[in-house]
Amino acid sequence: MGTHHRLTREQVIWEFGPRLEPVLEVQPGDTVTFETNDCFTGQIRSEEDLVTDIDLNRINSATGPVAVRGAEPGDSLIAEILDIRPARFGVATLIPGFGQLIEQVTSPVTRRFEVADGEIRMNDRVRFPARPMVGVVGVATGGEVLSNGLAGRHGGNLDDHLHGAGARIFLPVRQPGGMFAVGDMHASMGDGEICFTGIEIAGEVDVRFDLLKGRQATWPVTELADRWLPHATADQFEEALQLVSEEAARLLVDEWAFTPEDAFIFLSVACDAGVAQACKPAPGGFGTIARFSIPKIEATPGPFRPRG
Repeated sequence: MGTHHRLTREQVIWEFGPRLEPVLEVQPGDTVTFETNDCFTGQIRSEEDLVTDIDLNRINSATGPVAVRGAEPGDSLIAEILDIRPARFGVATLIPGFGQLIEQVTSPVTRRFEVADGEIRMNDRVRFPARPMVGVVGVATGGEVLSNGLAGRHGGNLDDHLHGAGARIFLPVRQPGGMFAVGDMHASMGDGEICFTGIEIAGEVDVRFDLLKGRQATWPVTELADRWLPHATADQFEEALQLVSEEAARLLVDEWAFTPEDAFIFLSVACDAGVAQACKPAPGGFGTIARFSIPKIEATPGPFRPRG
């Protein structure tokens, strides 16, 4: 059993880069409870508070970073999400200029959601199950400096609604210690996130850390009970889909001895391509996050083949 640690929501970073300084150092097997802010850092509390009136420099804080002892470039840092506990209310917004339906709706708009007993209440008529997840989850980069609102090979704002309790995220280590940080919790978010917001909410996240030595993918890879999912990011849909297809095929070939031809066919007949974030138009360089869902079968039981 590892040691349990806690980080408060005051210990945050606003960008991922190559020279992050840890606020905590842990051993593989340790667990950390991360207190997280909502993505607006508490600036939106009611439906009268609009995104056009807030300080946009205080967006998507990520609690951390945490260094994991023994993590070296070329390794994968494994962040296993054990539990997510959202606060009692969150908000969703319409943001001018963002999203497929933005020309058909009034913007800006804020909607407040009450969260209790595993259920979300949008209004007196609309209720649905809570599905808490984290949007920003990442490690130090190989060189570039990216705001927490952006995704990349380090992770960052992946906005993958599958990143809830039970997910194991393999993050490619590019700096000693990895330098892990997490934030941007959502009580629920639809797959694709077409209006650039989920139910933005504060809360707590329990993460257990481990290492996979000497092995990594290009982008983060998520492992669930029944499948594993490589990611890729690019500005446009077509490029993101091309990159995630190449990444998924590379793992099938390198880890599970597929031929390139068989990997291509297998991805088409047994797997599912999709997007974790699809908000277009999205001014400011916000891209598309694509992923490929690969089933856990005898031939592909996980993203990496056990060795040793």
